[in-house]
Amino acid sequence: MSNPDPSELVPQVDFETDGRHEGFVRLFHSTHASAYGFLPIPVVVFRNGNGPTALLMAGSHGDEFEGQIALCKLAKSLDYRGLHGRVILFPMANFPAASAGLRTSPIDNGNLNRCYPGRPNGTVTEQIAYFIEHVLLPKADVVCDLHSGGSSLQYLPSALIRRCPDPDRYALHLSLLRAFGAPHAYITGGGNGTGAQQTLRGAAERQGPLLIGTELGGGNTVSSDALRIAERGICNVLVHAGILPESMQVAAPPSRLLEVGGPEYFVYAGETGVFEPRCDLGDPVSKGQLSGTIHFPETPGKPAVDQYFARDGTVLCKRVPGRTTRGDCLFHLGSELSGDDLG
Repeated sequence: MSNPDPSELVPQVDFETDGRHEGFVRLFHSTHASAYGFLPIPVVVFRNGNGPTALLMAGSHGDEFEGQIALCKLAKSLDYRGLHGRVILFPMANFPAASAGLRTSPIDNGNLNRCYPGRPNGTVTEQIAYFIEHVLLPKADVVCDLHSGGSSLQYLPSALIRRCPDPDRYALHLSLLRAFGAPHAYITGGGNGTGAQQTLRGAAERQGPLLIGTELGGGNTVSSDALRIAERGICNVLVHAGILPESMQVAAPPSRLLEVGGPEYFVYAGETGVFEPRCDLGDPVSKGQLSGTIHFPETPGKPAVDQYFARDGTVLCKRVPGRTTRGDCLFHLGSELSGDDLG
């Protein structure tokens, strides 16, 4: 396999010297207001000797805030002298989106978590994806990718991994999922059209590090409970990876382990209107149960349209805005893992 073309992004931090190093990754971007300017993507590196590396990322979607705050707090509290190895913080991965508080970049409408492996000379978002996949991921042994529901969804605070066919790698991911200690943890097999190879999970599979993700609340707000879960989980991942000492482990109840499978786990809007949910996060539901109703205020006399669950499960995720368009995700479920999947 030929070596990849070098990234055109320029890190202004030292990844290889012991200490705390804070700076920017420069993404050169010429605009009317700044002919020779660059986008300053923040990065903080902590290193203390040889050892494992953890890459902690947030802001892939700019309207997901718990992870960004958790990494800001960690940037101020972590002491590199107590580490064994290296921690890389990348709190605003899609910097234009995070600066604007939007899911996608206002520059190119790019969704970073659908742009991997990216291109070294592509759009702004493609260049960021290429830098992450070809510069940051090869440095990492474990990656924690912090997401929330953003502006359109609300989640039970959860951690997640992707199912993989290699049983040894699956076992390592499962132990990482348990170590994070979220109240709910689930395994996804895809099936909701995200195009796994275009996500950070796909990039991690290509480059080798273990990856755990989160969904920590959402609704374009910050949940104090979800933020505490994020901070605890990050600390426990660093302990699990051998970067922090075991004495820093934060006790957490065992996670409830679920799975999210194919399309039958999801409810999508069949019409455009105003959605009235008939259940809430954490509710157990049954196949054929009413999930909600879509109303049509523009035509008040038009019969409302009911939406139903296609399988049994627990509500992990629900839509936040009342206005909805045909094709919007309204809910997704999780189901109990079988014994064979528990490791």
